[in-house]
Amino acid sequence: MELKTPYLLFLGDVPDALAAKTALGIVDWRPEWCIGQLRLPGCKADCGVPDLSLDEAREKGVQTMVIGVVNAGGVLPDHWVDTVVAALEAGLDVASGLHKKLESNERIKAAAEANGRTLHNVRHSDRTFDTGKGTKRRGKRVLAVGTDCSVGKKYTALALEKAMRARGMDADFCATGQTGIFISGRGVSIDAVVADFIAGAAEWISPAAESDDHWDVIEGQGSLFHPSFAGVSIGLLHGSQPDALIICHEPTRTTMRGVATPLPSIQQVIDLNLSCARLTNPNVRCAGIAVNTQALAEDEARAYLAGLSSEYGLPATDPVRFGMDEIAAKLQDDF
Repeated sequence: MELKTPYLLFLGDVPDALAAKTALGIVDWRPEWCIGQLRLPGCKADCGVPDLSLDEAREKGVQTMVIGVVNAGGVLPDHWVDTVVAALEAGLDVASGLHKKLESNERIKAAAEANGRTLHNVRHSDRTFDTGKGTKRRGKRVLAVGTDCSVGKKYTALALEKAMRARGMDADFCATGQTGIFISGRGVSIDAVVADFIAGAAEWISPAAESDDHWDVIEGQGSLFHPSFAGVSIGLLHGSQPDALIICHEPTRTTMRGVATPLPSIQQVIDLNLSCARLTNPNVRCAGIAVNTQALAEDEARAYLAGLSSEYGLPATDPVRFGMDEIAAKLQDDF
């Protein structure tokens, strides 16, 4: 899936900022793509970008209206349909991260066809994939993997891309989830790919590069230790063919999210991920540890990270609090 940028962020009439977290995430990581926002009366969210009409957005070069909201059930409210149809008639593509496909609404489907516009349902891939081949391809790849799901793999990958680019490195974030696709403009929602083709989809996300020095920074999903999501994790691990792994962790959990399975140790995660990754890249190594320390005071966080770095001989950081420069430097110097 490839989205045309820049974006107009549609917030509807959501009741709070949390309901617009997708749009807010896009603004956080790709502000240069966010030309404006479109809000209906009663909207309580604000992304901090200009309020624009559809005509104003088109005049400013907007290519895609992104429905940047989340809601229970992932459905498009009926009273938003008029705005979506008007966007299509104004010459914009429309992209949605909701579960319900846009074209399931007959008015939206007809407007897209009549105006030659594209509807993007980023939770649903618009292409088919080959099975993974495991063939060595040019360039370098780093994959974020986790002790659990929802430990910050997307933010780790995005912060790492930012740090690598600040060092002058040739690096691109590769999205494997719906919010990441909006942020990168390209990607595959891996958890919606048929199991046999997950590795092939990961190969498509991170294809052969034009340069030996190009890095694909790949957003991870799930955990090899999670009984619900290990299948997605292993397919992504094999298909992405990483040269480097970043271990992502949340230090206050004792069981894995949503299940009673005990949380594995960081060493267990390093060992199993390296063992599995060697199937498609025998030279893979671990490059660092990224920790979500939000639940810790800053002095506690720094002490905890210093302990991890000493124990594992790897740079350890919180990507949001302290950035990823040390891990970027290791990739630049040692890989």
